[in-house]
Amino acid sequence: MTQTPPPSRTRRKLIIGSAIAGLGAAAIAILVVLPAEFGIDPTGFGKASGLIKIAQPDSNTSPELERGARRSGVLTLTEEAPEAEPGQTDRWTYELAPYESVEFKYTVPEGGKVAFHWQASAPLHYDMHAHPFDGGTALTESYGIADAADMKGRYVAAFTGIHGWYWQNRSFETVKLTLEASGAFTASTIFEDGGESERPLQPR
Repeated sequence: MTQTPPPSRTRRKLIIGSAIAGLGAAAIAILVVLPAEFGIDPTGFGKASGLIKIAQPDSNTSPELERGARRSGVLTLTEEAPEAEPGQTDRWTYELAPYESVEFKYTVPEGGKVAFHWQASAPLHYDMHAHPFDGGTALTESYGIADAADMKGRYVAAFTGIHGWYWQNRSFETVKLTLEASGAFTASTIFEDGGESERPLQPR
């Protein structure tokens, strides 16, 4: 006659089985899904296995970077914080939770100059880019894609449109970001997971 296991033993097996399944799913997400879908590789497995190339096929030859590379005199990086440009001043701070991203854009007319300095409490992945109002995102141009905790320089808008940065926190720690800028911008917009919102300028 087969004996039925005590309820406590069955419950323990179910809990252990669920925990193992949960750990397995979490491991797959960290090792496979994050690198392949989002280009986030906290363990280095994505780079070693080549999975990260699915999300980032070859950022050095993207159409956005190719268009940006054809420009001259648009972005000049500096070692020290640049002197303020005439016009508006603005200061913005934002906290990026682990694996969170945000996009911030200024509205700048063609030929408008912007002096800027952003810094973060830890390195962030960033993409400095812009696109014109006439043509939209299909004509986006990138002027730099890298990882850094600090960036400062001068920017001259090649066209009337929105100009700024995309930042992504690829760590398990919250990162504080601060941007200071001055120049010919007239408005600012924040793009988050929940959508976009106009943001009032905050003069320094």
